[in-house]
Amino acid sequence: MSLATQEFDLSDDIIYLNHAAVAPWPKRTAEAVAHFAQENATRGAQHYPHWLLVEKELRKSLAWLINAPDWQDIALVKNTSEALSMVAYGIDWRAGDNMVSIAQEFPSNRIVWESLADKGVELRLVDLEQTDDPEQALLNLCDDRTRLLSVSSVQYASGMRADIDKIGAFCRKNGILFCVDAIQSLGALPFDAQGCQADFVMADGHKWMLGPEGLALFYCRAEIREQLALNQYGWHMTDQPGNYDSAEWAPSPTATRFECGSPNMLGIYALNASLSLIQEVGIDEIQAGIKTITSLLIDLLSEIDGCRLLSPLDDERRSGIVTFQIDGVDHAALYSHLMSKGVICAQRGGGIRFSPHFYIQPAKIQAAVQIVRAYCGA
Repeated sequence: MSLATQEFDLSDDIIYLNHAAVAPWPKRTAEAVAHFAQENATRGAQHYPHWLLVEKELRKSLAWLINAPDWQDIALVKNTSEALSMVAYGIDWRAGDNMVSIAQEFPSNRIVWESLADKGVELRLVDLEQTDDPEQALLNLCDDRTRLLSVSSVQYASGMRADIDKIGAFCRKNGILFCVDAIQSLGALPFDAQGCQADFVMADGHKWMLGPEGLALFYCRAEIREQLALNQYGWHMTDQPGNYDSAEWAPSPTATRFECGSPNMLGIYALNASLSLIQEVGIDEIQAGIKTITSLLIDLLSEIDGCRLLSPLDDERRSGIVTFQIDGVDHAALYSHLMSKGVICAQRGGGIRFSPHFYIQPAKIQAAVQIVRAYCGA
């Protein structure tokens, strides 16, 4: 029995192609949550010291996943939006500063930057529909007042992979802070925070990492950590979080300075279990599996008359996201039909978005595309 068969027990009446939104949990994750719940019900917090060891293990796994220099560079926060806000409102902006991003970013990686207009910060956006070279277009918008460049490693709607190594090298050379929303990469594709010279990386665990909602990683490069002003305060973000009686305090020198209060221990147990599966399979093997299954998906969709793929086909641009349109079809109606037939997907970017993970079997892909074909009369 394969590891995928052992670990995923999805109902036979659904085809799960929505990992770019919210992923189902592996069996080990559900078991970890059940164990934690039972322990709480019968022992309370008696074993809290062990919980802290699991928390440390999770930080180490996340550091491995993004190739952070040290596990103490990893903060555990609520979600990607919170981490982006920490960056946006931690930078000491000056009126006349600007930052650069992409017009098609997910709202969390756009709204937060738009909110800085009151501080006199100009937001400069690249329209992906108007360029064949998005990286160069981003760099062309930068000047001597550019303080930050923020992009997603993979675009949520089209699945386009950015060349973050090229962007990061430019930013480091020119003294521009580089922020990467990695939510559509981590758990699906290799990611190297040091290789791309990112200053900030953030990602929720509930997509390709196969974990729960409500828990995310936030990486801030150690050399600039103290440059980021804090806007949340509490017992947990101090240099002595267990010393409740001390009148003196200072922010933690580690990434826990960004964690103001009690940790999400239930989420920590869950995400730690999910990441143990990713480590066991290996990120290169997962990427290869995703490439194989999305290649099949692309080939089958391409056979449908009038089907146009909105996702890039070049290897260096591809991810686990395949978004498509079909000429003459009401995509809202198609989406509702697919969902009614148990094909769990999303309506994004003006089309239908399928996002299969490595464990999805070819027969499921074939069945999903057949439902599309039947709907379109193909």
